[in-house]
Amino acid sequence: MKMTALLKGAVAGGIMMAMGAGLASAQACEETQFSSKNAELYLKAETEILTNNNPQAALGFLRELQQKELNCYERAAAMRLGAAVKIQAGDYVGAAADFENMLNQGIIPAKDRTKTYYDISQIYLNAENLPKALDFLSRWIQAGGQPNRDTKWQLAILNNKLNRNTEALRWAEEVFRSDGPNADRQVYDFLIYLYDNTGQLGKKAELLEMLLVKNPDERKLWDAISGDYFKANDERKAFEVQKAMYLGGILQTEDELMRVVNFYNRFNAPYQGAKILEKEMNAGRISKTYERLELLANLYQVAREYKRAIPVIEEAARMSSNGQMYERLGRSYTELRDWPKAEEALTNAINKGGLKDAGLAWVLIGQSRYERDDRAGAREAFRNANNRGGRGWLDFMASEDATARALVVFEARSLVQDLKSEEKRCKDLAVLGESGLPPACATVGERLEAAESSLADIEGA
Repeated sequence: MKMTALLKGAVAGGIMMAMGAGLASAQACEETQFSSKNAELYLKAETEILTNNNPQAALGFLRELQQKELNCYERAAAMRLGAAVKIQAGDYVGAAADFENMLNQGIIPAKDRTKTYYDISQIYLNAENLPKALDFLSRWIQAGGQPNRDTKWQLAILNNKLNRNTEALRWAEEVFRSDGPNADRQVYDFLIYLYDNTGQLGKKAELLEMLLVKNPDERKLWDAISGDYFKANDERKAFEVQKAMYLGGILQTEDELMRVVNFYNRFNAPYQGAKILEKEMNAGRISKTYERLELLANLYQVAREYKRAIPVIEEAARMSSNGQMYERLGRSYTELRDWPKAEEALTNAINKGGLKDAGLAWVLIGQSRYERDDRAGAREAFRNANNRGGRGWLDFMASEDATARALVVFEARSLVQDLKSEEKRCKDLAVLGESGLPPACATVGERLEAAESSLADIEGA
């Protein structure tokens, strides 16, 4: 930080202006003027610095003067002028040392001490002695100095450079209060840095959001806000920021777009994630690979959007080198109870190969045939499965067949028994004469004979 103009103009000039008023105030000094010979040397030095702008010549006259016997008034004046000349010559360390000596010796009047602290701080600042600069700025404030906006900013920067970020933040916040929402960007950025450094992420987020209102298209602000939510393990808010970035057209790369899709999936919104993924694949911003299609199918199926999943699975199945995706397609058609298409897809899966469990595909084929009353075809498929599921279906179908046969036998036996009872009633009524018999009695024998024959056939089958 260079402040040569300030030091030469304000500090050196201020010293020269204060000389006449301050010399008589030096502690324990009753002298009020130069001797004639010493005055001549002093005036030569003063002329060289003020009129001729020749600090080296002025320093020469001052060195000659300081070798003389000086009274307290002359010594104080020489020190003051020497400090001013050293500033003009760029010897800031020497000038600061002279000022400190004058303060320690009481040469600086009480009314000028506060300003002198400030002047020394600026000299040390120009000499890049930051600890000393901050020390004298602090003394200036303790002595009643009132920092303006620029001095507060200086204090914030100094404290930050000296790793005193809590104190730096205090002054930076005062600068921001002075500047208001229309503060320069460097003020925002510095405060954001300090809030981050001191762990005050809430205040950092507030500032970032204020900046975002002013600069809605600035990508790094969005990233910073989202990143802070990630750091705070608040993924829900990070997701909301990413979603807003997507809706605002800020996200462009495939990785960024996939991050939004994955967020939707993570936060139990698979349908919205699927719609974005499908839209961006169709637009060419997300590559239509087998893996992406598989993810899209997963999202639709988790969302129970089976019909939307089917075209995706079909496309993935055509791209795949094995039958796994056809198997998945068959299961999807099974869920939709579209049995012919289910069998077709599952057959393709078996023929293409590479299934982890071909038996499962055969079981589903058997189920599709069973649902279409192709019981022979279903048994064949279940036997091909050669697994627990297939055997379970075969047992179930056998049980169904046994139950059905038992019911037929029961009904046939019941019919025979009913006809025998009817025949007996007819015989009992025969004593009344044929005219008193019901008409059905005429055929009961034939019907009983036919029923018994049918029962024999069923039981013999």
